[in-house]
Amino acid sequence: MFSTRRLRVAAGLAVSALVAVVAVSTGTSATSQSPKVVIWADADRVPAVTQVANAWARSKGVTVQVVQKQSGPIRQEVSTVAVENAPDVIVGAHDWVGELSGNGSIIPISPSAATKKQFPAYALNAFSYGTAIKKLYGAPTALENIALVTNTKLAKVPTSFADLEKRALAAKKKTKSQVGIAVQQGQGDAYHMYPFFSGLGGYVFGANKAGNLDPSDIGLANPKFLKNAPLIDKWNKEGLIRSQVNDSIAKDLFLKGKVAYYITGPWFLADIRKSGVPYAVSAFPQIVPGIKSAPFLGVGGMMVTKYSSAHGVESLAKDLVANYMMQPAAQLTLATANDRSPANLKALVQIKDKDLKAFGAASAGGVPMPNIPQMASVWQDLGAAWVRSTKGANSTPARNSFIAAQKSIAQKIG
Repeated sequence: MFSTRRLRVAAGLAVSALVAVVAVSTGTSATSQSPKVVIWADADRVPAVTQVANAWARSKGVTVQVVQKQSGPIRQEVSTVAVENAPDVIVGAHDWVGELSGNGSIIPISPSAATKKQFPAYALNAFSYGTAIKKLYGAPTALENIALVTNTKLAKVPTSFADLEKRALAAKKKTKSQVGIAVQQGQGDAYHMYPFFSGLGGYVFGANKAGNLDPSDIGLANPKFLKNAPLIDKWNKEGLIRSQVNDSIAKDLFLKGKVAYYITGPWFLADIRKSGVPYAVSAFPQIVPGIKSAPFLGVGGMMVTKYSSAHGVESLAKDLVANYMMQPAAQLTLATANDRSPANLKALVQIKDKDLKAFGAASAGGVPMPNIPQMASVWQDLGAAWVRSTKGANSTPARNSFIAAQKSIAQKIG
């Protein structure tokens, strides 16, 4: 599963493990002396990456080696790995770009203008970075975001947030559930809570005149959000959401028919389908008039490393990533193999799966997770602000909680 949320967790907790090495067959055209391009990918990505890279390798008469690793260690180890063991290409998330471009681990790519026109601006911006001049550091291949999943036996797809709130609480009373909406928090989950946050007027970082993210402009406690923050206290009082609900509890509540509404991403589609619960996927409704309740967007993709030059395959690696992997056919294979929407617009219109189409529609107006290094100082405090405000009894008033979170983040960023 390419869940950017899980990639962040893995980056902090996972221990590096080389699980397997898959050598891509290149047919009779490749020899032991042919150039070799090494790709690091996580287990969920290996089959599709191998398939697509295999086709490219045959056309070039080269060898490709796909190395299966845990996703977190890819981000960690690419900066410190010995040259002889290093990858030429890595598969990962767009929010790695600020860190990895800053320490020189990845290098810019230059797809043709015609190729770039096949991608939405936000997908390319997600893999772009630079304080003065932005450069593209990766090929976006797959998009993911959370959406609202409705148990259509318990309730209708809501037409407004007021409708969602009313129906969610009615189902809660009927099933005697602990919450009205199953959305995971646990120890804190700023990613899954983002539609609530943005829908109340919150933002993480503003932008400067050049259009780049400005870490000095922190929007957790901006005036618009603070004006709407009492709604969080209302939701807490009525039990609409609860911080005690973690990922497994949220999924269990929905799959067992205890809640009418579930906020999750396409990574749980297989479980939902298998459960037999009748469902529909839709966008998160607007909470406050004039403010979009936008989800965070995760963009998966491929990046060329600095080691490709030392290995003598930089031009090949760039051709694979900036040319071949950005074409519609490759994008369709890479994305749909893991229940994701392709970033390439020509590939996107070929999607036939109604659920993936619905998740794609729910991404409209979404916000790519900030890819600047300062974002690492945000996740914990933003998640903790929600936990403090929605833990039921003895909760902290939302206004106070988010003001405290903003102060903590500002101190960390300096």
